[in-house]
Amino acid sequence: QVQLVESGGGLVQIGGSLRLSCAASGFTFSRYVMSWYHQAPGKERELVAVISSNGGSTNYADSAKGRFTISRDNGENTVYLQMNSLKPDDTGVYYCNAKMRNSYKEYDYWGQGTQVTVSS
Repeated sequence: QVQLVESGGGLVQIGGSLRLSCAASGFTFSRYVMSWYHQAPGKERELVAVISSNGGSTNYADSAKGRFTISRDNGENTVYLQMNSLKPDDTGVYYCNAKMRNSYKEYDYWGQGTQVTVSS
C-alpha cells in the first residue's frame, strides 16, 4: 500500500522557519522524483520544489528560491522541505508528491497534506 505522510506543519510567525517531512512507503522511493506543492486558501495547487530521484538536481518556484530547500534521504525514504523567512503568502496546505514514468505508465502519488499558517 502506497503511503506519503507529511508532517512538520504548524503555526509560525512571519520570518520564522519550518521543516516539513514526507515519509514514503509502499513503493521504491529512490526511483521517484519527489516534489512539494502548496495550495493557498481558495487557490489552485502550485509546485514549490522538486528533487530528482538521486537528489542530484533540484528546482524551485520563483517564490521559493533563496528561502526554501528541498532534500531527500533515500535510505530513510523521506523528503524534506526546509522553509525559512516565511511570509503570510506561504500559508496553506503543503502536499508531497511522488512521480515516476516508465515506458508503459506514469505513477503519481500524493500525501494528505500538512497545514502551514504564517501569522504576525
